[in-house]
Amino acid sequence: MPSPVKAGLRREKHRVVHERNCSVSRTVAILSDSWAFLVLRECYFGATRFETFQSALGLPRATLTQRLRTLTAQGLLRRVPCSGSKVRFEYRLTTMGIDLYPVLLSLLSFGDKWLAGSAKPPLYLLHNTCGCTCRAIVACSHCKAEVHAKAVTCRDGPGAGSTPILAAKRNRRTSDPDVLDRGRPSSVTRALKIIGDRWSFMVIREAFFGVRRFDILQAKLGIAPNILADRLNRLVADGIFDRLKYQAFPERFEYRFTAKGRDLFGPLLAMLRWGDRWLSGEEPPLILTHSLCGADFEPLVICDHCKKELKAADMSYKLNYSLPSDGRAAKPNRPIVAGARSSAGRLNPARLRRE
Repeated sequence: MPSPVKAGLRREKHRVVHERNCSVSRTVAILSDSWAFLVLRECYFGATRFETFQSALGLPRATLTQRLRTLTAQGLLRRVPCSGSKVRFEYRLTTMGIDLYPVLLSLLSFGDKWLAGSAKPPLYLLHNTCGCTCRAIVACSHCKAEVHAKAVTCRDGPGAGSTPILAAKRNRRTSDPDVLDRGRPSSVTRALKIIGDRWSFMVIREAFFGVRRFDILQAKLGIAPNILADRLNRLVADGIFDRLKYQAFPERFEYRFTAKGRDLFGPLLAMLRWGDRWLSGEEPPLILTHSLCGADFEPLVICDHCKKELKAADMSYKLNYSLPSDGRAAKPNRPIVAGARSSAGRLNPARLRRE
């Protein structure tokens, strides 16, 4: 007859943990590690061929091959033969992949603001529609004001509920953060060095739902205590959370956002919108309300100058040797997205293939 201890261990092993339905979680589950983000980043800089990705990122061939195959299977990239060749291929963004561009812009803005230190950001963005250098902000689709965590409420949408956490989703931190510096300097890389794995994203998401204590985080996420402790310690060290004592005997702590941590609200909303659009079957789990204007809204990533939505086809960049003092674009600029292009060098939507 098995002992009560062994029986309890078996029950714990087979216990099914559920998590709330969330488009952020679905987005992060697809973009499962920092390298997947950075492969897409190189696509936005114009990379289409295997050798270009490898040169820019310094990835082993097997690792890069796996990431490209995964992103193709997920519908973010498509593999097409090179012109005049039957054995060489290029990887081009699909409509789904291009629509992820605002998420990277929101991460870039966070990295520029909080992680550059005294150094200038590696590049600045040019919004070709208004001709200005710009900062991407996440705004309310109704009033176009920048949204902040304290001014947004949410309620259940048609896709609300819970889903079992699959064992395959319990992934470890996949990249040594310092390895990411082998690629081009990037504020996106700086942001991913802090939040570049699924569990860190999920801990931050729960904190925006008001969860601050270790035991509640563990129960809601179904995460092993040692992994949760590691992620919380990292996030405290990186200035995302303050660790505050709320009980002396025994000692208990809660984790509250710093100003830097609260600024991650924008990137998470950008991920939520993409997940709602592509991964939720037109049934978003949450409906957002902007308390400043009183309207339900979709998060939009917009230009801080003209307040228009930023689209990949309308963006260029310049390396940050010098920034014009008036914010106007200077000198010829280079398109930030490669792929299906018109003769003018911008994205040609007519040639995109929806996967």
